[in-house]
Parts: sequence; C-alpha cells; structure tokens
Amino acid sequence: MAGGIGSRFWPMSRTSHPKQFMDILGTGHTLLQQTYSRFARLCPNANIYIVTNDAYVDLVKEQLPDINPANILSEPARKNTAPCVAYACYKIAQLNPNAVTVIAPSDHLIAKEDTFVKAIKSCFKKALKEECLVTLGIRPSRPDTGYGYIQFVEPENTESDKRIKKVKTFTEKPDLEMAKFFLKSGDFLWNSGIFIWSVKSIISAFEKHAPELDVIFKEGNDVYNTPKEVDFIAKAYTNCKNISIDYAIMEKADNVYVRASVIGWSDLGTWGSLYDHIKQDKDSNAVVGKNVMLYDSKNCIVNVAKDKLVILQGLDDYIVVESDGILLICKKEDEQQIRTFVNDVKVAKGEKYI
Repeated sequence: MAGGIGSRFWPMSRTSHPKQFMDILGTGHTLLQQTYSRFARLCPNANIYIVTNDAYVDLVKEQLPDINPANILSEPARKNTAPCVAYACYKIAQLNPNAVTVIAPSDHLIAKEDTFVKAIKSCFKKALKEECLVTLGIRPSRPDTGYGYIQFVEPENTESDKRIKKVKTFTEKPDLEMAKFFLKSGDFLWNSGIFIWSVKSIISAFEKHAPELDVIFKEGNDVYNTPKEVDFIAKAYTNCKNISIDYAIMEKADNVYVRASVIGWSDLGTWGSLYDHIKQDKDSNAVVGKNVMLYDSKNCIVNVAKDKLVILQGLDDYIVVESDGILLICKKEDEQQIRTFVNDVKVAKGEKYI
C-alpha cells in the first residue's frame, strides 16, 4: 500500500511527494524500495503489487523500474485501506483463487528482516490451511499513544507456532494512562497494519462484514486484468466509503489471529519514531543536516537541508524541521498535533503548503 500522504511527517512529507518515496533514513534507498526488496524475499517480483494513488504512479515506476506496470494498481481517490485491500484481493482472486496474500504498508521500517521473513512464512502456513485473518503484532516497548493495540488470548495447544494467538479486542490509539495499563498487562501488542490471509478468507470476510464493499468490487470480476479495469475502478471508487480495513473487517470478524513478533519494527509515522533510528550526539540530539549548531539543547530531533545554517539554543525534547521554505518547531510530546497543524495550514494558507 503506497498511496498515503504521511501528514504526520509534514513538512518533509508533502502531498506531491509523500514519505514512502523518500530516503528518510539516509540508506540510499527510499522506504518503498526497501519494502519492495523485503518482499522479493518472500515471493517472485511478478507477484508483488503496488496499490497507489493516480498521482504517484509515475513515482512508483521511477523508483521500481523492474516492476511490471500491470502490477501497479492506481486508485482514483483516497478511500482508506479497506477499498485498497478489496481492490487488490478481488483482482488477485481472478488470477489465482487459491492465492495467499500479505498486505503491508510501503513506509515502515523493519530492521530484522530475517526474523520478519520467518514470521510471514509461518502466517502463510496458517492462512493456507484454514479460513482465518492473521495480523502481525509487535511487542510494545513503551506506552505509545500513537499506535493501535491488539489484545490476545492464549490459545489452546493447537497452534504449531506458539507465537500465533487468538485476537480478543482491537483498541485504537489510547490515552497515556490506558497505554500504560496495556503495557503492564502483558497481553496487548501493537497493531503493525501488516495482514496475511488467503483471498478466499478475505473475500468471505467482506461478504459477511462489509457487504456494500463486496458488492462494489465483485462487479469487477469480469473486467479485472483487462483493459476495462481502469474505467471500472474509477466508477467503483466513487461509490466506496472511506473506511479502514480494521474498522470494516478486523474488529468485526471472529476468526482473527495475531502473531507476536520482534522484528525491529517502526511505522515511522512520526518524527518521534524516526528519532530512535538516527544516530544521536552526546546530548541525545538526532540531527540530519550538515550545518546545524546546538547550544544547551538535548533530546531534540533536527532535520534541515544541507545548505541551511541552523543555530538552536536552549531546546529540550523538541522537533525542528525545515523543508521547502516551511519551518516546524514542535514539542516531541505534542507531535500528534502535527495533523491538526496541517489541517489548519490548509484552511488558513492554502493547498500549496500541504
């Protein structure tokens, strides 16, 4: 999934060039390119599909020159993850009704790729043998309020992989006290947004829990993988409601499982999450930029262009980002407000800054 705009990474991530198309970790490869390479270890390149917005198709082609253009699924509108998942899975089902798929965001960091591959292969085995929906859950390391949480119950001794557990509840981003309770209880995992299932299982779930989406995308069964697909999708998306796969399916289904994983994961959704993955100086400042001078400052993340001279004094636990003439200075603890800032800028100053 590569169609988001990464608004919490503003002002670096902009509508015209979102974070999945950026090398924000300084590795020489964009997040999309890293994700593509990761999944090339799990299946042939011919079986990797990129779902993105119409506006980003050329960016995908530029960054992934080896991909078959037919494997780039173009969405005419942003309708959240449920329509995105439905489009891909109903289309793939027409090519192979027995396919098992993994759905993943294109902008996540996974440091332990060998462990990740092992985890996904284990989930593939379960998805092949039974009608189920599996998600990867991440052992929480802190009471983070920016992630969704999954509560699990210990299974009976029927799972070959003891890390796979039955899901009890999903909880969207909790407040700090609730997040602390989740961490202490020991039976909650972060929701990674990475899903594994057979196309039969997910289509059955759409039939049961999101019938309006099922009807819309089943109408395309005769045109998927033909020249008529583009026109069909343009019409279909005008009728889709904006809804996540979590709300549409996962929170309603009773055959959901989670595999607890330690894969060096971060959704890189916020500047604070990036802070943990950038080398820090003796005062715990994480700096990207060659001309940054810090005085009496600590625990900050600073990201500025190489040609900008920036001098900071007396800051503790701040985010300082400059990109294309936009300067953001924000307390790290308030980084969830960045989306609010973006909306306010859009209203007050117009689209050109977004």
